[in-house]
Amino acid sequence: MATKHEQILKYIEELAVGEKISVRKIAKNLQVSEGTAYRAIKDAEIVGFVSTIKRVGTIRIERKQKDSIEKLTYAEIVNMIDGQVLGGRAGLHKSLNKFVIGAMTVEAMERYTDAGNLVIVGNRVDAQELALERGAAVLITGGFDTMDSVKKLADEKELPILSTTYDTFTVATMINRAIFDQLIKKEVVFVEDILTPLEKTAYLNTSDRVEDWYKKETSTGHSRFPVVNKAMRLSGMITSKDVIDKNLSISIERAMTKNPLTVGPKMSVASVSHMMIWEGIEVIPVVKDDLTLIGIVSRQDILKSLQMIQRQPQIGETIDDTITNQLIEKPNDDTSELDFQFTVTPQMTNNIGTLSYGVFTQIVCDVVQQKLFSLKKRNVAIENISIYFLKPIQMDATIVIKPRILEIGRKAGKIDIELYLEGILVGKALVACQMMER
Repeated sequence: MATKHEQILKYIEELAVGEKISVRKIAKNLQVSEGTAYRAIKDAEIVGFVSTIKRVGTIRIERKQKDSIEKLTYAEIVNMIDGQVLGGRAGLHKSLNKFVIGAMTVEAMERYTDAGNLVIVGNRVDAQELALERGAAVLITGGFDTMDSVKKLADEKELPILSTTYDTFTVATMINRAIFDQLIKKEVVFVEDILTPLEKTAYLNTSDRVEDWYKKETSTGHSRFPVVNKAMRLSGMITSKDVIDKNLSISIERAMTKNPLTVGPKMSVASVSHMMIWEGIEVIPVVKDDLTLIGIVSRQDILKSLQMIQRQPQIGETIDDTITNQLIEKPNDDTSELDFQFTVTPQMTNNIGTLSYGVFTQIVCDVVQQKLFSLKKRNVAIENISIYFLKPIQMDATIVIKPRILEIGRKAGKIDIELYLEGILVGKALVACQMMER
């Protein structure tokens, strides 16, 4: 028999897309506590068929697809522009592929308006109706309302008609910036994108015995398994090291390592990579907030995803990308060592026009990565950085950066970095890092 939690999830999943959801309403309809209803709604949000949106509320949405992560929804536009929904609320979950500024005749708009667009117009009822008829949502600028007939059409088409007090130029700038930010987010890979799901995960129960570990090892070829209780909540991890010299009849619960490190589905792969390098972990369980097991990630999964990210073309450029692009390799003829050259652009300075500490730190990190990359140390986690500004570095200055390895081993290293401007030492940094072989 399904638990109350599972019954609530099934109830939410069967709701119509766009329907509003409330803790109180679910608690009343299904005769459960508000706490139980709240936890189920949060789980539904993690799974991806519920979304909580400011000024709109919690609504049932279509399950998000991985390939559309770069697209904005109309509900996100409402938040961004401090707008209000005049009609077509059921379509708020839909994504827009581009926006069109309706500053032309209605006849001309027909050539530019397609389904999935967001048409930005003023108080022009004919243009609003045309956009809705062609499958596009409407954003009315200047704080204007619209006719009831247009609102009715928006409800029938399930296409939002929105209103904002901002002018067209401001709104277009805000949406363009948001799309750019979404493109940057698209490059961030999360644990949920690469994990081995529960149905493909080999695990053991606390009631199993050590002999079951040997059977599982033989059948899967793996030696590390999460251990769960009857409620599928993680209780520990068990590896070959835990079962050595153990009696085959001893329970897994007595042999396992308790309170293992875990990660959540929304954690970035970069963070997990740092954790696995730092702790020397081969496999890490992925759990919900209540420790329910939903899968695992391995070191191989992490490495493959990081290599995939490196091969992707840049879509949205961050400040880190800008800094990295400014860094140019400069072979040192005197020492045969690899130096770097960097030009300070205006956006990299502080309020008094000199190189900012944040940019200095990022330059140092990039130099360390590239220096160790040349030594085939591919995966680096910076442990500690000490930086010293000896002289201010002005805007438009071109500096030479000289990295020098002080100590390097199989898993750790220390690097000294010096910054020179016209032959004068202007900054220093000492970096300690952890490394994982390629």
